[in-house]
Amino acid sequence: MSEPVREQLVSLLRGGNAHLDFDSAMKGLPAKLRGTRPKGSPHSPWEILEHMRIAQWDILEFSRDANHKSPKWPEGYWPESPAPPSAAAWSRSVRQFRENLDEMCALVENPRTDLLARIPHGEGQTILREALLVADHNAYHLGQFVLIRRLLGAWK
Repeated sequence: MSEPVREQLVSLLRGGNAHLDFDSAMKGLPAKLRGTRPKGSPHSPWEILEHMRIAQWDILEFSRDANHKSPKWPEGYWPESPAPPSAAAWSRSVRQFRENLDEMCALVENPRTDLLARIPHGEGQTILREALLVADHNAYHLGQFVLIRRLLGAWK
């Protein structure tokens, strides 16, 4: 697959252009609001962040590890509590999200990665499909994250 396609795919994964990027969505959220579900919302910022982290990690690991076992759906993809157990848990989730996003981008950028080849342990999935899935899932939930921040009065 051509370099421009890889570059465009990484740009989509990282956000920007038509989508908000991860760091912009996270920046400036007061710690006291991380576990707050605004009226009418089923999720808190923590729940969205942790769901995004878990789903992205799962897709990445499926893409590169035939022995990977996905969490049980749906409970394995959501945290147990609306609030993070600690400030360290929040920071760890943010860090792991960024690291896994970097790893997915590196997989896409690697010229040895055949973006169109079927993943041998999958059911017809390709790395291209999995990268698009990550980008789509992240964009969807970052939109939710911003809406929750607006409802909490914590968005510019």
